[in-house]
Amino acid sequence: MDKVIYEQARCFRIGFLLIDGFALMSYSAAVEVLRAANLLAGRRLYDIQHIPGEGVRSVSSSGAIVEGTVRLDENSDFDLVLVVAGGDPENFQDPKVFRWLRQVAHQNIRLGGVSGGPLILASAGLMRGRRMTVHWEHVAALSEMSPGLIVERSLYVIDRDRITCAGGSAPLDMMHAILTEQHGATFARRVSDWFMHTEVRPSGGPQRAGLVERYATSKPAVIAAIQMMESHMADPLSLTQLAALTGCGSRQLNRLFRNNLGQSTMSFYRYLRLEMAFKLLTQSTLTIMEVALASGFSTAAHFSRSFRSRYQKTPSSLRPPGIVPFQQYGLPEIEGNK
Repeated sequence: MDKVIYEQARCFRIGFLLIDGFALMSYSAAVEVLRAANLLAGRRLYDIQHIPGEGVRSVSSSGAIVEGTVRLDENSDFDLVLVVAGGDPENFQDPKVFRWLRQVAHQNIRLGGVSGGPLILASAGLMRGRRMTVHWEHVAALSEMSPGLIVERSLYVIDRDRITCAGGSAPLDMMHAILTEQHGATFARRVSDWFMHTEVRPSGGPQRAGLVERYATSKPAVIAAIQMMESHMADPLSLTQLAALTGCGSRQLNRLFRNNLGQSTMSFYRYLRLEMAFKLLTQSTLTIMEVALASGFSTAAHFSRSFRSRYQKTPSSLRPPGIVPFQQYGLPEIEGNK
């Protein structure tokens, strides 16, 4: 099975872990996209389950009640678990919830957080070495609680097996990225149009110019490919996967990138990953090996060669004072890191 386009015959199981006081708008913006996807597909693409943080139901910040369909102590085979929280998640200390989340992570199930949810994932010790975002009102608390985390002022961040979202209406944009990843850009656009969400925002959100303005191109396939690249920095997609997700052939996508951006699709992708690595090296306390993995390079040697070729500097030369250099060790090469 292709690692990006989800197997069509199987229902993708998403569990919403709702912490009492959760933000109703953030939850609705995520779950309604899945409902619409099932409706427009004419079959159940997504199986949605609700997991109360405590008891048998969850209560939102506005008093809305969501009945639980699964309990924490039940064994459930999820593909993704999204933690939705609000209020003051920095003071949330429930050992049972933390233990369950760590168990889910141990089972290699993808984890995400919405609004205050990312802070709960961080409190459970599950965001180390991952880029993340959180609702702006929780940024200060998160920085004080875990100063070593990579917190971005973005609408959402997808970093390997972690998905974090700032909340509000941003889950609409996050779910658009997930639908594109699993069912292609055309279907994701149909769902966005269903909600009259015609201006889908990239993960960087309003803090960065839109992709059209940033790269001076309005070609739909190019824009869709860049959106996928930005959502898959640590686990790079292949040219074949990018082409399939954008609805065109590999040669056609390469031709569009060369004509509009002056380089091949994968050369541009490597440029984006190295650009992110540069920022992490100069703005975070991650080790160089952690930076390499976060930007999609499976060995320190491969990362160092690529970085030197791009910037004429070694990664270690950009380390802020006090950062311990990495130890030379490597991991098996992964497909797509060529």
